[in-house]
Amino acid sequence: VQLQASGGGSVQTGGSLRLSCTASGTYFNDLNMAWYRQVPGNQRELVATIASDGRTTYTDSVKGRFTISRDNPRESMFLQMDSLIPEDTATYFCRARVLANTYWGRGTQVTVSS
Repeated sequence: VQLQASGGGSVQTGGSLRLSCTASGTYFNDLNMAWYRQVPGNQRELVATIASDGRTTYTDSVKGRFTISRDNPRESMFLQMDSLIPEDTATYFCRARVLANTYWGRGTQVTVSS
């Protein structure tokens, strides 16, 4: 499974970004997907998940600001990030999981300035 994340960038506080993650190499509908983020020196943090059946979860710090979604025909997952704050600055990674296998994409940098 190959994952390609994109959509990162630099915005000011209160701005928005939309991250995309495209998967290939497997049947996308079966994948449980997630977004993580990592700041240098810190552990990778789970941001949001979307299961193969569409159920979603969010870490508390992004609830009400971020929305995770998926488009199975396009084999893609998205993270709409609104009301961004400097604490959201990190490298964002997409993760796919199916059965006992976990796959990671390369990160995309999000920088939020005050």
